[in-house]
Amino acid sequence: MRQATTSIGGTLLSTRNRLGRRLIQLYAGLALYGASSALLVESGLGLEPWNVLHQGLAELTGLTIGVVSIIVGAGVLLLWIPLRQRPGLGTVSNVFVVGVAMDGTLAALPAAHSLVVRIPLLVAGIVLNGVATGLYISARFGPGPRDGLMTGLHRRTGRSIRLMRTAVEVAVVVSGFLLGGTIGIGTVLYAVSIGPLAQLFLRVFAVPPAPGGSAVVAAGQPERAILRP
Repeated sequence: MRQATTSIGGTLLSTRNRLGRRLIQLYAGLALYGASSALLVESGLGLEPWNVLHQGLAELTGLTIGVVSIIVGAGVLLLWIPLRQRPGLGTVSNVFVVGVAMDGTLAALPAAHSLVVRIPLLVAGIVLNGVATGLYISARFGPGPRDGLMTGLHRRTGRSIRLMRTAVEVAVVVSGFLLGGTIGIGTVLYAVSIGPLAQLFLRVFAVPPAPGGSAVVAAGQPERAILRP
């Protein structure tokens, strides 16, 4: 009996520790994702696809790019309803934490004018984005709203995730560019490097799953929607 009680207590402690680690990874990853996006904005050498749209809308509305990111994320999340997607804690947190972290980082960064400064900002932003992606995906609290949109469209249409992602992101980039968003070498470099970087950091930050899973959070992280092959 004593051994059984000790075993149960050890399992509960292990589960709590695992949950604590996952929560830390989730919010650290989302905050770093926002910070990495801010570095790309400050570099002025090109943004990741959705932030091209966010920046264009920010130019149009006068809102900060972080606030626009939150509004767009909430709007995309509403599209989950007809697609019958189930959000998790990470999904809702993604909407708010990334935008707040982006605006906070931009407010703290000094203006960068020289390429000697802007190029390192670009490289640091892309690498940090890979780290952040590995952190928050490995936490397994549900996909971000934009990634869930891709998988939802994949399930509803029967088309490949790659096709759905490409179609949506091309539309997003073109719309953002027409509104004044920044496309450049950074956009291309991000597109070709984020997949391998995220794959690397997914392995680094992988959290062993708890036996039996959890009924509190959404499971089944659609990594294929986030990582480019």
